[in-house]
Amino acid sequence: MEPISELSGTIANSPAAEFIRIEMPISLPVEPVWSASISDSLTELIRERRMIPQLEAVGLTPTKTAIFTGPPGVGKTLAARWLARELELPLATLNLGAVMSSFLGRTGANIRQVMDFTRQSPCVLLLDELDAIAKRRDDASDIGELKRLVTVLLQELDHWPCSGLLIATTNHEQLIDPAVWRRFECRIVFTLPGGDEQIKLIRLHLGEHWAGIEAKKKQAIGIISSHLSQAELTLITHKALRDHVLSTRPLLESLEISLAAATAALPLAERKNLGVSLKRLGLGQREIHRLTGLARETLRKTNA
Repeated sequence: MEPISELSGTIANSPAAEFIRIEMPISLPVEPVWSASISDSLTELIRERRMIPQLEAVGLTPTKTAIFTGPPGVGKTLAARWLARELELPLATLNLGAVMSSFLGRTGANIRQVMDFTRQSPCVLLLDELDAIAKRRDDASDIGELKRLVTVLLQELDHWPCSGLLIATTNHEQLIDPAVWRRFECRIVFTLPGGDEQIKLIRLHLGEHWAGIEAKKKQAIGIISSHLSQAELTLITHKALRDHVLSTRPLLESLEISLAAATAALPLAERKNLGVSLKRLGLGQREIHRLTGLARETLRKTNA
C-alpha cells in the first residue's frame, strides 16, 4: 500500500485533489498547552496506536474516530495536527468549502472521493467544522439533499479503517445529527485555558522576555488573560512582541496594552469580575483601570 506522503505528489491526478490538503511532515509554531484532562485523552489516543499488537492480541483495535468540541480558538485543529506529528502520520484535511459543491447532488460523491483516497494508507484525516456537513436531519430548514449527505457521511464513517485516525471538530455540537455523534468512539471537550495554562502559553510565546517580569505582574497578566482562547492569546503576545521591537516600548507595557484592548470588548459584568480579582491581588485602582477600562468610581463600588 503506497504511503500517502508519496501519493501526495500525484494527488493532482486524483478526483479528490481539489477537496483535500496533505501535510507531511507536520510543524507546529509552538508546543500546545492543554489542561491535564485534555492532555491525558490525547496521550491515550497515541498510546493505543503504539500498542496495536497488544490490543489485537485480545481482539481489540485502537480508537479510529474522535470528535473535538468547544468554542473557536481553543486548540481543536492544533490538537489534530499535534497528533499527526506525534504519530508520524500525514495529516489530510478536508476542504469543506470545496466539497460543499454548488451542485448539491455532487457533495455526497465528493465526500466519498475524499474518504476513498484517504483510506488507501494510514493517515490522520481531519474533518474541520463537521457541523457544516453533518447537521441534524430533523432540522426543517435544511433541504433534502443536505439530509442525504448525512446518510453518506454515516456510511463512510462506518467503513473508516482502524489503520487511520479520523478526527472531526465542531464549534456547534448542538447542530450535529445524533446518529453522527454515535459514530465517534472518543469525544474530547476543549475549553478556554485555565490560569496556569494561560501563564504557560504566555511564557512559551515570550520566551526569555518572560523571565524579567516580576511575579505579581505575571499573576495580573494571568488574571486579565483568563477570558482569552489559545488563538487569541497567541495573536496578542505576538502583537506585543512586534510593538516592543518596533517602538522600543517595554515589553510588559506592550503586553498590557494589547491585553487591555482585548478586555475592553468584554461585557461590564465580566470586567468587574476581573477588577475584583486584580484588587485581591493588590493592584491599585489606577492600574486596574488601565488594564480593564473600569471607571474608578465603579472600582470603588466593587467589593473585593
